[in-house]
Amino acid sequence: MQFHLDGFKPGDPDLFPEAPGHRRAGDALPETVDVLIAGSGPAGLCLAAQLARVPQIRTMLVEPKAGPMEKGQADGISVRSMEMFQAFGFGEKVMRESVWINETTFWGPGTDNSLKRVARVQDVPDGISEMPHVLINQARVHDMFLDNMRRSPTRLEPDYGYKVQDLSVDPGKAEYPVTVTLEHTSPGQEGKTTKVRANYVIGCDGARSSVRTAIGGALHGDAAHHAWGVMDILAVTDFPDWRMKSFVRSQDAGILMVLPREGGHLVRLYVELDRLGENERASDRGMGAQDIIAKAQRIFHPYKLEAKEVVWWSIYEIGHRLTDKFDDVPPDLIATRTPRVMLAGDACHTHSPKAGQGMNVSMGDTFNLGWKLVSVLTGRADPALLHSYSGERRAAAKGLVDFDHKWARVVGAKAVEDLTDDLPVVAREFVNNLPFTCGLTIQYEESSLTAPPKYQQLATGFDLGKRFHSAPVIRLADAKPMHLGHCIDADARFRIFIFAPAGDAGAKAGAVATLCHWFEHEASSPVIRHTAKGEDLDAVIDVRAVFQQEFRSLEYGNMPSLLRPHVGRYKLCDYEKIFCADSKQGQDIFDLRGVNRTTGCIVIVRPDQYVAQILPLEARTEITEYFSGIFRVRSN
Repeated sequence: MQFHLDGFKPGDPDLFPEAPGHRRAGDALPETVDVLIAGSGPAGLCLAAQLARVPQIRTMLVEPKAGPMEKGQADGISVRSMEMFQAFGFGEKVMRESVWINETTFWGPGTDNSLKRVARVQDVPDGISEMPHVLINQARVHDMFLDNMRRSPTRLEPDYGYKVQDLSVDPGKAEYPVTVTLEHTSPGQEGKTTKVRANYVIGCDGARSSVRTAIGGALHGDAAHHAWGVMDILAVTDFPDWRMKSFVRSQDAGILMVLPREGGHLVRLYVELDRLGENERASDRGMGAQDIIAKAQRIFHPYKLEAKEVVWWSIYEIGHRLTDKFDDVPPDLIATRTPRVMLAGDACHTHSPKAGQGMNVSMGDTFNLGWKLVSVLTGRADPALLHSYSGERRAAAKGLVDFDHKWARVVGAKAVEDLTDDLPVVAREFVNNLPFTCGLTIQYEESSLTAPPKYQQLATGFDLGKRFHSAPVIRLADAKPMHLGHCIDADARFRIFIFAPAGDAGAKAGAVATLCHWFEHEASSPVIRHTAKGEDLDAVIDVRAVFQQEFRSLEYGNMPSLLRPHVGRYKLCDYEKIFCADSKQGQDIFDLRGVNRTTGCIVIVRPDQYVAQILPLEARTEITEYFSGIFRVRSN
């Protein structure tokens, strides 16, 4: 952490200096804002936490509830989301509080109407990520985002007691073209309305999204017409795998899933209930917590289940739905209009909780959108950049909906006895789908943001369009062992990782030093072209280097000045941009990620941690062209 950058800073290092001119909780509502976010669920909070870091962006987050969530709803955090949490600075806190899912067990009917364990598998494949798959109350995830926002320069907090009733967009207006009608929901204020004008509105307001309705969007898809119950309980049982993630299928009573929860005793159950009629809703049956418990007891038989406390419960029906577009621009107007209203999370895609992806993909939506909004609102990028959001995230959501549809059928199927490779069908499909449920199969298509795989062979383990797969390194200046991906903060900056060729120790006239000189001094360099006067050299594009040598054989003082920049108020040296392969632990990043040792390469990583471009060290023109397709020229 670098918290003395602009002078000595005592106290909490995560507390940023407060920026002047921003509203505090309880202040009168503003007439205008840069961004209005509807809904303080995972998608809304993930976006708000990114925007809150930027002092010049005025953000408003409205929520119809009276206060923050305390319990219930989602609980599964994929390894991809854990990688994202690391960028926000609370990944380690989530790891400490959560329960880690290390194995998954599968139970099926045995003889004499009993249950038997039919399979157990590793939940996260080896080497797929440095992060675990964990379970934790969604409310705690909210808490961590909220705390992150409160500590940010803008001290952003939600405005509770408001929901978006309607909105209108005037495409001809350059400033604040979206007029939002907010409806008061607080006791005694119901029905009152207030208008706020915004440059951008982001609908994170759930499956019944008012924002989606206002821009003419609709969810399309189907429903399984089957009711499921979910509950968090404290219980006494003799079921052996109560602290394992488990799929349990009885002979005749149905199926359920066991998900151990944080704190050592809490457990979540997803319990199959009844089939529903074509036009019937789960709420029409009038079922409650006792119905869920009774059904779970029948499925668990002959094991006993005694519920001591029901912490939270809900009954729902499965649906798989997706909206046509994630923004307000009709397809025939893309060339002449840029988005002003965008959707995220359940407002544009819904699915069952069986794959544990709802909250994760929702946060992925706004992690994708956040850096783009920051780039546009700070003048670094043209508003046309926002067109990429709908294209990238709708494709990701469609992949989830299609997968979830298939997985729900597998979980609900009866043929558990069909063994292949000694695994029942559901266990085999679970293993095959692990990269998907880990959140690691999203691969953005070729575009101005994701280059074609012309030079993929230079780093075969960094798949273009997929998330940057971190690996261990040693930081040169202080010999700290760390993961290279952990230097990617949620700060809207691109990263350029220079992987040095064999024998290059950073000396003058070497390939790394020559490239760094170009980045730092030449007019065609993207670092020069896209960094505004008065900004630190790494304010937009953060260049770092990884060398093949053991760290004791390199001299920090001999490294190129670009990798030892002087930044901040006092122009202090940044000592954290140079790394070496971790040969001591036998985890050489060049071997682990298939980086060409002879030539080295450049890996460009987007602010949302996705690999954007792989290039040879001498590819100056292609580097310039790539960033010119994203950022405005700002040098002067």
